[in-house]
Amino acid sequence: MTRVLAGKQAIITGANQGLGLEIARKYVLAGADLMLCARNLELLEDARAELAELATPEQKIVTQAADVSVEDNVNNLVAQTLRQLGGCHILVNNAGVYGPKGEIEAVDWTQWVKAIEINVYGSILMSRAVLPHFKAQGYGKVIQLSGGGATNPLPRISAYAVSKAAIVRYAESLAEEVRGTGIDVNSIAPGALNTRMLDEILEAGPKTVGQAFYDRSVEQKKSGGSPLDKGADLAVFLASPASDGITAKLISAVWDDWERWPQHLKELNGSDAYTLRRIAGRDRGFTWGDK
Repeated sequence: MTRVLAGKQAIITGANQGLGLEIARKYVLAGADLMLCARNLELLEDARAELAELATPEQKIVTQAADVSVEDNVNNLVAQTLRQLGGCHILVNNAGVYGPKGEIEAVDWTQWVKAIEINVYGSILMSRAVLPHFKAQGYGKVIQLSGGGATNPLPRISAYAVSKAAIVRYAESLAEEVRGTGIDVNSIAPGALNTRMLDEILEAGPKTVGQAFYDRSVEQKKSGGSPLDKGADLAVFLASPASDGITAKLISAVWDDWERWPQHLKELNGSDAYTLRRIAGRDRGFTWGDK
């Protein structure tokens, strides 16, 4: 991998396992200095030790345990990043949970709210904390991890679905707020990943998550799911200068030909393609539904 992120500093939340850890690996190989964040400090230190073996002597890899849904934790995390790394150019909002599983009237309401706090409030708090620094330097990349809930209903996993749709629309809105400042904001749909979150679905069983979703999850486990490195490669691209000017998009790591997008910036910026939008009847050939 070419060192396209050399001289850049990045915060990656939820970086101690799964896709977050894979993104961190790719960022190290691309030359970035890293602040790794997660709630489990032991796993976080294991991740740091693993990544240190891939880093050059000049690269810095630091860690901090934090709950991104707690404002004081977030503000301290960003302050420590600026102090220990000397700056920040990239924020990867990867931390996320499924939340409780089951029908909405039966799930634990406290857990449902906590999932929203982590998946939505956590990403918003992180972006709020880094934006003054990004604006002051006239450059920044906010990379938001999305999921299947952003574009499809997920009955019995409603907290996750609601949070993923909400955070993509937030990313689109933030991109418009900062357009022209040198800050790009995009969301990644990484595909169906075989991580601990898939294991949660299988452990919950068909009575809790629904037979159809459970059966799809079983097949995903057997097939191997989407490779982690596809989402991580897209995260590198969106953090690199190659993606400058691409903003306010929801990008599929698996299906979109994003490596060619820099050749089509004018078309991208003038279109609502690759965004969350309402589908009207006329879009599906109905002649009776729209005025």
